[in-house]
Amino acid sequence: MLRTWVSLAVLVAGSTGGAFALRRRCERTGRGRRFFRHPTATTGVAVLTFFVLVAVCAPLVAPYDPSAQPDPVGLQNRPPSWLHPFGTDLYSHDVLSRVVYGAQVSLGVGTLAMLVALTLGAVVGAIAGYTGRWIDAVLMRLVDVGIAVPRMFLLLMAVALWSRLPLGTLIVLIGVTGWFGTSRLVRAEVLSLRERPFVDAARALGARSGRVIFGHVLPNAAAPLIVSAALGIGHVMLLEAALSFLGIGVRPPVASWGNMIADGRDLLTIAPWISLVPGLGIAAVVMSLNAVGDALRDALDPREEAT
Repeated sequence: MLRTWVSLAVLVAGSTGGAFALRRRCERTGRGRRFFRHPTATTGVAVLTFFVLVAVCAPLVAPYDPSAQPDPVGLQNRPPSWLHPFGTDLYSHDVLSRVVYGAQVSLGVGTLAMLVALTLGAVVGAIAGYTGRWIDAVLMRLVDVGIAVPRMFLLLMAVALWSRLPLGTLIVLIGVTGWFGTSRLVRAEVLSLRERPFVDAARALGARSGRVIFGHVLPNAAAPLIVSAALGIGHVMLLEAALSFLGIGVRPPVASWGNMIADGRDLLTIAPWISLVPGLGIAAVVMSLNAVGDALRDALDPREEAT
């Protein structure tokens, strides 16, 4: 148990010190100053770094195996103590250990699913914005259909086809149902970039359309994509938590913050820590992602380049 407390103290110190060191380094540039000028940017970076380090160092931080049930009767719903800082749950699992390993799943699903959505959205939006004409019309009508259908409905339809979704399939499904808004964002940016002189120069040198799109246009449309990714990961984490809470996302014995909240939903009056701790973890990560996303939007805003 001492190892866990020491590891947590080191991670807190490291994430806090790293956030302030990053701030000092980035304030040498205009974008860095604008990023950290946001009042919650430093706190958001520190909190996000802490949870990422906890997920990466889970074997060092977690005091027990997250699936271990040492005493299903004697250790059931035990309150927080020295040996179990966040208490135990209905099945005598150590809540701290499950929260630590649940961070791996929740952050991993959020990040990977957002990467899938970002890739699809960027490709479709770039092709639609650059080519125009009927290709743009067809792709944007498909996007309109995707936006019109509720995302949860699409996921529930997919879940109905599988009795038990593998984690990889869940990540892909969340990703392929969440790229529609990103494609509109990229299309709007590409429409303004395709008439720039550097695009005309690339065409004049004989570059094919694919090389112009992916080698010249998309890299210059990266700023809104970065902001969209930072804000979107938090949304995907909430979606995964909701699916796991309903029992159709990540399922036990794999620990996820969503299914941990579901485990304690009937015990809020006698063992509130079971749901409260993972709920606070989700809230902290999502708020830190929103803070970082807002700060990135200020930093990458071209209207602020002169400040």
